[in-house]
Amino acid sequence: MDPLLSLGAGLLLLTLWVRHKGLEYLLVHHRWVFVCLFLLPLSVLFDIYYQLRAWAVWRLHSAPRQHGQRVRHIQAQVQEWKNEGGKTYMCTGRPGWLTVSLRVGKYKKTHKNIVINLMDILEVDIERQVVCVEPLVTMGQLTAHLNPMGWTLPVVPELDDLTVGGLIMGTGIESSSHIYGLFQHTCLAYELVLADGSLVRCTPTENSELFYSVPWSCGTLGFLVAAEIKIIPAKKYVKLHYKPVRGLEKICEKFTEESKKKENNFVEGLVYSLEEAVIMTGVLTDEAEDSQINRIGNYYKPWFFKHVEKYLKANQTGIEYIPSRHYYHRHTRSIFWELQDIIPFGNNPVFRYLFGWMVPPKISLLKLTQGEAIRKLYEQHHVVQDMLVPMKSLEKSISTFHSDLNVYPLWLCPFMLPNNPGMVHPKGDEMELYVDIGAYGEPKTKQFEARASMRQMEKFVRNVHGFQMLYADCYMNREEFWDMFDGSLYHKMREQMNCKNAFPEVYDKICKAARH
Repeated sequence: MDPLLSLGAGLLLLTLWVRHKGLEYLLVHHRWVFVCLFLLPLSVLFDIYYQLRAWAVWRLHSAPRQHGQRVRHIQAQVQEWKNEGGKTYMCTGRPGWLTVSLRVGKYKKTHKNIVINLMDILEVDIERQVVCVEPLVTMGQLTAHLNPMGWTLPVVPELDDLTVGGLIMGTGIESSSHIYGLFQHTCLAYELVLADGSLVRCTPTENSELFYSVPWSCGTLGFLVAAEIKIIPAKKYVKLHYKPVRGLEKICEKFTEESKKKENNFVEGLVYSLEEAVIMTGVLTDEAEDSQINRIGNYYKPWFFKHVEKYLKANQTGIEYIPSRHYYHRHTRSIFWELQDIIPFGNNPVFRYLFGWMVPPKISLLKLTQGEAIRKLYEQHHVVQDMLVPMKSLEKSISTFHSDLNVYPLWLCPFMLPNNPGMVHPKGDEMELYVDIGAYGEPKTKQFEARASMRQMEKFVRNVHGFQMLYADCYMNREEFWDMFDGSLYHKMREQMNCKNAFPEVYDKICKAARH
């Protein structure tokens, strides 16, 4: 039969089946059909458009010229809100489905939406070792631009579509954070449009209280319009060492030991069960043995977490040289391991070779098309959480994750937390080594109930003086939230800058009641 006739017949049968079962049935029980046929091609088109746009803007040097005009437009919108009497809170006009968070804020429908079209790299200052960017610039955009120039960010949070604004107003982390801290700790300056429409620059020495209040504030102090971020020299490869470890106590000991070594440029752990993990340490290098180079980011390669698991199953150590940009975005193609629940056969070699070049689907498109049935299903039977706990509590924390959630793999990422002012800092007066424990997937514990289980987990994190990333579902009440976070400077700045009638409090933007 002619291939076109076969394709046409197949599409006709699929259409009839969808009409019989209903679109909702398809989206809930066979979501991969919709993702593969529609969302993957759309995601490719999105990427092509934004890549061409970013290239054209940089070649024409139009971003610096247009930046001032765009900022003035934001100021004019704030002034218009004031002239109208400031009857509602303000928020960014970016649709909620475009964010990487799995939830959509309900407040977008009731607040004054301020359009912020700021998505360009403004300047790369080699002499000062600084890149100046607008808030909607993504990690993929930055590494694609900086790496060919021989530069990179000290902390490159995973997933291509994470934006600078989201990583500052929320937070960001990567396997280099045991040296450089969280993403916010690599930022040197912010520019914001405040509630009165004024444009303010803040640094650790200029408007310093505002500078330290911005991270984790989720856009409740002003509108971020630019940021200056430190850059460091890049190298061609990451020499990555894989070490399988068995036994929870040994896993924690080895991970802590490697996290304290500053000669390790990168430290990461993937925990595959309560007693099994692979600890990875990496060093930047320009030299590599050809036989050990693994271009893990190529579309036909196995998903990274599955590749790492091979070392555990074989019970052997290994060394590979991974091109730097491939390493920075090693979890992007599989969205860590979330994609296996959406496209169960996505890591199959046949699928990778034929369709891997379209992976991953945009998280924003997944959110836009998920529907109420899938949203409720995910809310009750799926967790996406990052809990930041002191390294000294790692063993107790993994045991708690196991008993309350039983989700594997767990992602371990160490970071140094300095004792800076702001919402997040160690309990003592000195900087302290922390670890991000990421749980993404379907809980296997029999007694799991979303609200009760997560409240129990949040209580544990508060008790060890840890923190919950604010992109995730938060079930804490207001008192519990401010027990976890230090709101003293934040509330002082909201009072000082007259934010109370202009922006909601951060808790009111991130609590479970504010999102769906």
